[in-house]
Amino acid sequence: MRLLSTLLCGAAVTLSLLTAPVAVADDQLAASMCDYVAADDKNRLRKVLSDYRLRLRNIYDGVVCNGESLIRHAFRSNAADVGEFIAKQLPGSAIAGAGDIEWAEANGFGASPLVAVLKSRAGDGD
Repeated sequence: MRLLSTLLCGAAVTLSLLTAPVAVADDQLAASMCDYVAADDKNRLRKVLSDYRLRLRNIYDGVVCNGESLIRHAFRSNAADVGEFIAKQLPGSAIAGAGDIEWAEANGFGASPLVAVLKSRAGDGD
C-alpha cells in the first residue's frame, strides 16, 4: 500500500510539472490577445487564433484583460474593429446574456459604434 501511495504522489507531481508549461503558454497567448485587442489589430488577433487552431467562442470566457472580458477591453481601448470581429465570432445569445451592452452604456460608451454591433448581434433592435 505504501508503494502505491508513493507512486500516486509521484504521478501527481509529474502531471503538475507537465501541465505547468501549458498554463504559461496559455497566459502568454491570452496576454498577446489582450495586446492585439488594445492595439485594434484584427489581423494579428485572427492570425493567432488561426495559428493555434482556436475558435474565439470556445475560449472567450477564459480570456481576461485587466479583469475584463475582451469586449469590455475593446471598449476601453477604443478598438471598434476588433470589438466588431469579436462580436461576430460569438453567438448572439452569449452577447445578450453577458451584459456588455448595459455595461457600455453605463460606463460612457453608449455612443460607440460597437454598441450598435452588439445590439444587432444580440437581436436587440433598439
